[in-house]
Amino acid sequence: MARSCSSLFLLLAMALCLVLPAALVSAHPQGNPFRVRGRVYCDTCRCGFETSATTYIPGARVRIECKDRKSMKLMYSVEGETDSKGTYNILVEDDHEDQMCQSVLVSSPIADCKSTDPGRDRATVVLTRNNGCLNDQRFANAMGFLKDQPLSGCTQLLKKYLESDDQ
Repeated sequence: MARSCSSLFLLLAMALCLVLPAALVSAHPQGNPFRVRGRVYCDTCRCGFETSATTYIPGARVRIECKDRKSMKLMYSVEGETDSKGTYNILVEDDHEDQMCQSVLVSSPIADCKSTDPGRDRATVVLTRNNGCLNDQRFANAMGFLKDQPLSGCTQLLKKYLESDDQ
């Protein structure tokens, strides 16, 4: 009797070891979610790129959008907010292999830095595990808003950038 109970227990334990992982995989077929990171800045000199005068925006809203490549229909969307250093870290569920995904600027809490910088208002993000990347962390290019009026001193700063380009 003791032998049959231990055999039964062993059989149940083995079945549990086989069934539980399969159940977990079917509940979330792609495994771990992705984590998309990026930064949002205020282009204080209105020059279209980050400079030493650039400030990063806490509390900016960012959306991750995934669209069908053919129809461009929105298939997935999730929003997040930047931390005190202007960095967002948004959790994205599932694999979006057949979709075009982007980080998109939504809003800035800074009254005089609310206009998105054309060309720097979105960043493409690859959200699939079928590209050889083993890490679930994805990094998006920095995105920016434009200050209404450039800071004083921006002309001198840009001259320094131009001088360093000549050398």
